[in-house]
Amino acid sequence: MDAYPTASEGSPVKIVMFHSAYGLRPAVREAAERLRAAGHEVHLPDLYDGRTADTVEEGMRIKDEIGREELLQRAVAAAAPHSDQGLVYAGFSLGGSIAQTLALGDEKARGLLLLHGTSDIAEGAVTDGLPVQLHVAEPDPFESEDWLNAWYLRMGKAGADVEVHRYRGAGHLYTDPDLPDFDAEAAERTWAVALGFLAELDA
Repeated sequence: MDAYPTASEGSPVKIVMFHSAYGLRPAVREAAERLRAAGHEVHLPDLYDGRTADTVEEGMRIKDEIGREELLQRAVAAAAPHSDQGLVYAGFSLGGSIAQTLALGDEKARGLLLLHGTSDIAEGAVTDGLPVQLHVAEPDPFESEDWLNAWYLRMGKAGADVEVHRYRGAGHLYTDPDLPDFDAEAAERTWAVALGFLAELDA
């Protein structure tokens, strides 16, 4: 793996990053290393206990076998030892959905970085200006235009400070080089913007 640029200043951001329905694949570990090279502390919970999938169908079967409530409980347990210090929650697709759920329930959350996925927002959810950045393909088969518009409005209503970055022509999980969705240009643009977002949280 090529070395990533290292951070030159700023305090490290503590990040908990959740994998997609494919499990804790090499691309997720590489993403964590990219963020660590920028000076951040990254925790990578394995919500599938070592299992990974080669297809989205296989990944969804694992997800359904474990169950969403159990996945959320595992995610909460993984984040809990670090949450008092103010976490940035991050995730890929399914992991983004989980990260969003945890961030909106954590009054000490420092930020929310969503890659390829969002989640429904509970009625009455309130956050005090939580910085949120979403990166998503355009179009995305799992994140329709109507859904994203409604999501954006509801996040704003909840008090989040949201920015959305769209990548026309990219596949759903376009940051994973081992999947057919991969788009190298979109992936590099995503990480450049995401690192800027995290650097702003350093200030």
